[in-house]
Amino acid sequence: MLYYLASLLHFESIANLFRYVTVRAGGAVMTALIIGLLLGPRFIGWLRVRQGKGQPIRTDGPQTHLAKVGTPTMGGLMILTAVIASMILWMDLGNRYTWACLFVLLGFGLIGFLDDYDKVTKRSHKGVPAKLRLLLEFAIAGLASWLILDGNGTQLYVPFYNGPVIDLGPFYVVFAAFVIVAFGNAVNLTDGLDGLATMPVVIASLAFMAIAYLVGNAKFAEYLGIPHVLGAGDLTILLAAIIGGGLAFLWFNAPPAAVFMGDTGSLALGGVLGAIAVACHHEIVLAVVGGLFVLEAVSVVLQVFFFKRTGKRIFRMAPIHHHFEQLGWSEPTVVIRFWIISFVLALAGLATLKLR
Repeated sequence: MLYYLASLLHFESIANLFRYVTVRAGGAVMTALIIGLLLGPRFIGWLRVRQGKGQPIRTDGPQTHLAKVGTPTMGGLMILTAVIASMILWMDLGNRYTWACLFVLLGFGLIGFLDDYDKVTKRSHKGVPAKLRLLLEFAIAGLASWLILDGNGTQLYVPFYNGPVIDLGPFYVVFAAFVIVAFGNAVNLTDGLDGLATMPVVIASLAFMAIAYLVGNAKFAEYLGIPHVLGAGDLTILLAAIIGGGLAFLWFNAPPAAVFMGDTGSLALGGVLGAIAVACHHEIVLAVVGGLFVLEAVSVVLQVFFFKRTGKRIFRMAPIHHHFEQLGWSEPTVVIRFWIISFVLALAGLATLKLR
């Protein structure tokens, strides 16, 4: 909105500041942070009243989690409210990437909300049927991918190689939709401990802020040998908003959590990070930067696969963060060590920008 108003003034005088992505990114992170911090206390109080017993806690999970009975969920609504308000205020509303990412954020957020609502009202862990949920996710991701890739090219880029590897043609939409859905669900699986998913999302967003900015700048992109995507630089502002909203939520989600993110937040944030990676043509790098989320998802897949075929488990409990809890690690120990892993992987992902 501010960018549009500044353009009406032909970016003259103080309005010229809004031409710069860095200025708007700074405004976005502060806007989302302030909205989240101000909204938090009243919103959490409202959730407690509406949800009563809060999110159902699995009795077959770590016994230490039973102390969390009564903690409200759907805290992701706080993040989404802060992020969307910041997007509307600071992003270029004429940019198709803005609308594609907003579509994923709202669409995945709605699916997650319905899942959380079903769990809370029915006092069950089942939620929306898995097949229906995946169908809706792929429909949203497919439409968003089509919008993102319209004129954006269908080449696949990989780390450590200068230039595209292969042109996937029309199959790129399928690939892009898979990336968005897979990463959305990977973040969702990671969200099992207080603060475990929130900070790695912030760290991944910081890494992709740099990537989006460099990809959107023709000179930097040419120098680094990475694809130049016109308009992708504006995604830096969305990532800044996610960082601000995520930090505000972490204020209330820090152990012991006053509120859980729920599928509402984790599914939406993971999905929009996937969409940003698709827009920047850095889908493979996302698997490095967000390697913690990939590890969590793979641990679940392996556990289910081997248990169905052998009746034995690879891990004591999946996702893998529960495995370490079963080994005797305290919850804060698991969370902080996983944060460190996430930070290291983000640095590794950024290193691929030059190693080509």
